[in-house]
Amino acid sequence: MNQLIKEVQAAEEEVLLGNVVLYPTDTVWGIGCDAESADAVRKIFKIKEREESKAMILLVADQEMLQRYVKDLPEGFEEMVKQQERPTTYVFSSPQNLPKEVIAEDGTVAIRVVQNDEFCHRLIRQVGRPIVSTSANISGQPSPKTFADVSDTIKKRVDFVVNWRQDDDMASKPSRIVKIEADGKLTVLRE
Repeated sequence: MNQLIKEVQAAEEEVLLGNVVLYPTDTVWGIGCDAESADAVRKIFKIKEREESKAMILLVADQEMLQRYVKDLPEGFEEMVKQQERPTTYVFSSPQNLPKEVIAEDGTVAIRVVQNDEFCHRLIRQVGRPIVSTSANISGQPSPKTFADVSDTIKKRVDFVVNWRQDDDMASKPSRIVKIEADGKLTVLRE
């Protein structure tokens, strides 16, 4: 447990300094930063060689944090999240209090409430605001399933590499992505 706390604190310090970290998310290994820092988000686009028009997923710790960044949550949303059997990212049409760099061209934002990953949950709570989560790869290349799959290029470009679960060889998969339509209905964008 001490190693977990040490790694959370080190990653928190880097994120709060506006740096980009390579870290294990609740799904795959990701590149992240403070979602409220436009400069840090732009660094991620540069690291990934990704067009700035492509949106990134944000991770939040709980419903309370989510409500600071989304104007209109659908009724019963908290219960919907609790019932998910795997990590699910929701696309919302009413973002607020976020820089334009994390909002898609269509005015939406993709956010996931982290539930079953202690490292991520603690890190987000410590930082006190959302963290960007995008797969740790150059844009267009396959997403790494494990830390060993992350390219040396990515490892060298980030400011900090978290030393937690690096030996975990369990292949993970990206989150499910669901869009919440204006009428409250859900449209699955990625299963």
